[in-house]
Amino acid sequence: MGDLIKDMAAFHLDVLKEISNIGSGHAATALSQMLGKRVDMQVSRVMPMPFDEITEYVGGAENLITSVFLRFEGDITGNMFFIVDKEDAESLVQDLAGIQVEGDFCEMSLSVLQEVGNILSGSYLTALADFTAMEMKPTVPSLAIDMAGALLSYGLTEIGKSSDYAIMIDAEIQAEGMGHVRKDGKKGKTGHFFLLPDPESFEKVFLALGVHQYGGH
Repeated sequence: MGDLIKDMAAFHLDVLKEISNIGSGHAATALSQMLGKRVDMQVSRVMPMPFDEITEYVGGAENLITSVFLRFEGDITGNMFFIVDKEDAESLVQDLAGIQVEGDFCEMSLSVLQEVGNILSGSYLTALADFTAMEMKPTVPSLAIDMAGALLSYGLTEIGKSSDYAIMIDAEIQAEGMGHVRKDGKKGKTGHFFLLPDPESFEKVFLALGVHQYGGH
């Protein structure tokens, strides 16, 4: 499994990035229609990542994050995380729905985050399903806000330690008329997607992407 992921050629990452771009386009359209304002999404990076490096990548074990976690079933099975740090989550709620977050998220702001996570995750899965001609049905996503270490430890338990590697997709999210700027001066919001197909599904994904030379691992 690890060799299969580590041996991914640049071509295969390009294909995954193209699928991610299609998913981002679908998500941006859906969000724009829902909110009545232009929303742009741009995939900035796609790469394989060992599961045990995800916590550090999203800011460390004690960084407060918002996570939408779902499982998908069908021809390909696995799990997906959508992670955004708390400051970016606050900005998204303010820019997308006009809700000012002070301290804890209110029920309405949590609903916005849940719906954004639903749309984004569903859009990526639909793009992957269309490209591979395989069926993938997502379960109802669960939203949680906690320190990265706690959330990802829970996720790893849920996954049953079956996935050593994730396919990581970073996407920059910007909404028309964004007024909220992060403390570091950045205006765009970065969402992190981690796709974790089950071990037997990894090979199906790679075969569908044309990675026949790695089918024996």
